[in-house]
Amino acid sequence: MTTRRFLQLDVFSPSPGAGNPLAVVLDAEGLDAAAMQAIARWTRLPETTFVFPPQDASSSYRLRMFSPQKEVPFAGHPSIGTAHAVLEAALAVPVDGVLVQDGIAGMLPLRVQGDGAQRRIAIRTPRASVAEVVDPADARLASVLRGWALGALPPARMQGGRSWWVVELTDETVLRSLQPDWDAVATLAESTDSMGVFAYARCSGQAWDLAVRAFVGNGRRFEDAASGAANAVLAAWLDERGALPGGRRDYVVSQGREVGHDARLHLHVDAEGEVWSGGQVQTVIRGTIDW
Repeated sequence: MTTRRFLQLDVFSPSPGAGNPLAVVLDAEGLDAAAMQAIARWTRLPETTFVFPPQDASSSYRLRMFSPQKEVPFAGHPSIGTAHAVLEAALAVPVDGVLVQDGIAGMLPLRVQGDGAQRRIAIRTPRASVAEVVDPADARLASVLRGWALGALPPARMQGGRSWWVVELTDETVLRSLQPDWDAVATLAESTDSMGVFAYARCSGQAWDLAVRAFVGNGRRFEDAASGAANAVLAAWLDERGALPGGRRDYVVSQGREVGHDARLHLHVDAEGEVWSGGQVQTVIRGTIDW
């Protein structure tokens, strides 16, 4: 067997246990897709990533990411967590504060600020676009939204790396008390080739500007603890509507409390309309994997 360095991380987390877990296998050269899928199935975490040496002079490293079921072209928390792991293992050094990740989604830059547990990493996510804007009474959404107190913006399906339905609720209390109809969420996700429903509400008097909940219905049904990609497509939607929280281009999101987590995500929409999704990462386990 070959021994490889292995980390388990907590992503979008100011302290261990608050964010979204991730496994990272360093020194992944020699692992084929079947082996990587088997390891990801074995870890049983939302995603497991595998780090390879760069093949292009413009990139810092290559990665592949797998859920327990399949390879994933792009996701936010695995990207940010992998960058943290690469920095901790001294496999790459930021150039002018930037790493470049090479993956299925292409070359994506990550900004690095600070160091250690206080380090914050943000990835420029794949550009998102509005696939459709619908009336809440649309037959495809009616069952999902039944009984929900909706906010000012209409529901929309956003496409950006992954596809999500974004739905605004009237306030944080309403959002946090939602009990989704999982059959309806799954039917919507599968019929529209989307991940599911990303519900959000504006907040006041809190350390965060938005509270969000991600109901995944395509394949395995679950509520995501912290999603960098889903928050990025929401940021693109709010920017397109001129509705960023407080009219600011930087804001903070709370996610995961309803599933026993307490993640914090930092979103930035730059002058070109590109969305950067990021946060802190905590290393929880350092070791090796024999596979």
